[in-house]
Amino acid sequence: MLQVIATHVVPVLEFPLRLQEYGVGIFDLLGTKSALKKAIKKELILVNGAIGRTATFIKGGEKIELIASTKNVVKKKFILNLEVVYEDDYLALINKPAGILVSGNSFKTVSNALAQNLIPSKASDAVIPKPVHRLDYPTTGLLLVGKTNRSIILLNKLFEEKKIQKTYHAVTIKQMNGRGTLSFPVEDKVAVSDFEVLQVVPSKRFDYLNLVKLEPKTGRRHQLRKHLLKLGNPILGDAVYALDNLVLKGKGLYLHASMLSFIHPFTQEQFQIKCKLPKKFGKLFEIDF
Repeated sequence: MLQVIATHVVPVLEFPLRLQEYGVGIFDLLGTKSALKKAIKKELILVNGAIGRTATFIKGGEKIELIASTKNVVKKKFILNLEVVYEDDYLALINKPAGILVSGNSFKTVSNALAQNLIPSKASDAVIPKPVHRLDYPTTGLLLVGKTNRSIILLNKLFEEKKIQKTYHAVTIKQMNGRGTLSFPVEDKVAVSDFEVLQVVPSKRFDYLNLVKLEPKTGRRHQLRKHLLKLGNPILGDAVYALDNLVLKGKGLYLHASMLSFIHPFTQEQFQIKCKLPKKFGKLFEIDF
């Protein structure tokens, strides 16, 4: 069953345009080219009742519709108890455990465990809950989830427009002081992270351990882990981005997504959701977060 979210009637055009060019901005939910492409790929755009493709030519007079599928396909459930930090009819935030993928082809993913941990949405465009961003396999902390089709689109748009601020806490090794900005390129792309050292304790093996607050300004893959290694202060427990012979084994990665700040796309309420630091952080530092 398909539900139409929005409709647009094309005026007379001087020249024909492909849907991927004409469709940008015709709906509030699809304000960017990237968002439009995703909607087309998911077959959520109809042109005169037929599924629109990126190469569909728009000449004038067509009715373009944005749809939401209300048919929820039954998926296999991965039995995993998740801590729900916040939830409403549109979105949820869960505390992702370490050592599990967010999504993908694997059966054992957070995505496959969401439905059993969240209350079904009563909204007309409710869908199977879906993460709208990723956290690394070993990283813990806040993961934002959409519970309706419209919510997923709007949350993706907030991420694309950099209107969701992320805060992480990490434990790093070696002497590290003060605060600053790291701007080392990642995969030849601009990557920027702000950091602030909150606490420092001596360590026989690692010289010092630092409790650090991190705020990535860009979203490159493994950005924080790469930036801290480049600085000479890799994250404790990181077996990939590490200094020789200075890897703590068996305790996991000390990197936690601790806070998300954004404006709720439906209530317009300013959200600042925090997620407590893992107990292993508290064994090293006096935690007040």
